[in-house]
Amino acid sequence: MTCSPAEPPRAGRWTLRAPWRILRTPAPTPEPTGRLVVAAGAALAARQVFRRVRAHTGAGRWSRTNHRGEQVSLLLGPAAVAGTFAATMAMPGLTPAERLAAVTAVVGSGVVGAYDDLAGTADAKGLRGHVGAMRRGEVTSGAVKVAGIGATGLLAAALLARSERPGQPGGRGPGGPGRSRPGVATILADGALVAAAANLVNLLDLRPGRALKVVLAQAPLLLTSAGPVLAAPVGVAAGLLVEDLGENGMLGDCGANALGAGLGVAMVARLPRPARLVVLAGLVGLILASERVSFTAVIERHAPLRRLDELGRRPPRR
Repeated sequence: MTCSPAEPPRAGRWTLRAPWRILRTPAPTPEPTGRLVVAAGAALAARQVFRRVRAHTGAGRWSRTNHRGEQVSLLLGPAAVAGTFAATMAMPGLTPAERLAAVTAVVGSGVVGAYDDLAGTADAKGLRGHVGAMRRGEVTSGAVKVAGIGATGLLAAALLARSERPGQPGGRGPGGPGRSRPGVATILADGALVAAAANLVNLLDLRPGRALKVVLAQAPLLLTSAGPVLAAPVGVAAGLLVEDLGENGMLGDCGANALGAGLGVAMVARLPRPARLVVLAGLVGLILASERVSFTAVIERHAPLRRLDELGRRPPRR
């Protein structure tokens, strides 16, 4: 049976006359139990991937010296990417655009992060170090990583601009009643938010468990409209925390950037624009502050932060 010209198209049906419509299909909101189940599955998947891959890979190229001077596997990073990817694909309640944006940001950030892990050197650190190297005509692996994260963040933001999101009345895509399509400035700001979130989580990953605790701090938001998008990175963080605290592995740029990008996509997908701008300003402020202030030094000077940071970690050597 075909629709007559006067008959409106059926909801959720994609036609060749509107090739972007599939990205704007509203998604049903899953029950909180479903989100928690997927998060638990992500935790188990990421942990199993890490243990199996480490058993077959061993040391070598995927091994680095940690803050204690011990050799630690970098394979927590690829495990974080794999677990987040699998959970995102399995999570109900995401629009096609949200699913594709999350996968793009997580995998893209993880790939360029892995490149920096394996090919990077300590010659240039921080934004100032990479910018200074570029002024001398040097393209560092860190600069490649920053450019790659920025590009995947922009692509994720562009995809989300086509999505009708359940957490925002009327949606933000062209199909939302009374709402115009997000402009270039909005997409640029949203892309910057995804990239900044990826960068900040990576900057925090200087001690075992610190970055994963920051990701896990978003767990209460699983019960909000952002829950379906947050379930994957939060679940993976829960699954890998014991391995990270036990110093059996480290996230590296691969895992920290990927999980941070996942958080960024969740914020872009489900927060209203004013809130996203506030979050972006906060993230940029922290990143710029890190160029002058050591987060580790700040944490160690404040007892509550220090106790939380050290919770579950191996005691320092005496």
